[in-house]
Amino acid sequence: MLPDSDGLDICKAIRNDAQLSQIPVIFLTARASETDRIVGLELGANDYIVKPFFVREVIARIKLQFRGTAAPARSLKAAGIELDRTSCRVTLNNENLTLTATEFRLLEFLMSRPGVVFSREQLLNGVWGQDRAVTDRTVDVYVLRLRQKIESDAAAPRLIHSIRGFGYSFEPRGASTPESIVHDEVKLQAS
Repeated sequence: MLPDSDGLDICKAIRNDAQLSQIPVIFLTARASETDRIVGLELGANDYIVKPFFVREVIARIKLQFRGTAAPARSLKAAGIELDRTSCRVTLNNENLTLTATEFRLLEFLMSRPGVVFSREQLLNGVWGQDRAVTDRTVDVYVLRLRQKIESDAAAPRLIHSIRGFGYSFEPRGASTPESIVHDEVKLQAS
């Protein structure tokens, strides 16, 4: 019942966006039928509050959504790279790297999801945002620049990998790897 779109469509879009999917969604609406409530919850809403409501109850329900959620790690570490989210600094083997803001966001996005393959479109949405004036080939340029700064040999990358036909992935290979990646490799070798 929003003027420009439907809350259900907005909820679907949030749940389909890799960067926004973990954000709690609470419907605050006049649509009170059982069907409306079920549809809202099935589309991914965390809660569904029908008007009229008590403000203190809404505040309590909002607090409930954030109970037990941990803040994202202040720093990310992998293969000699340390990315500090609070100071926006990156070091490679304890030496400071000079990255642009976009390079930093791209590295942070990839490092926070090791082993996940992202398409150019997903990277554009996650790093540049929805309102952008760049093409998908911009991702290739920034990945190349980032590789030149963090890889010992940009032509044979060990950290940011091109997955032909799909996109890019951050997965340290041939270096000290995060525990989760080591466990995944052991599982793959065992099968």
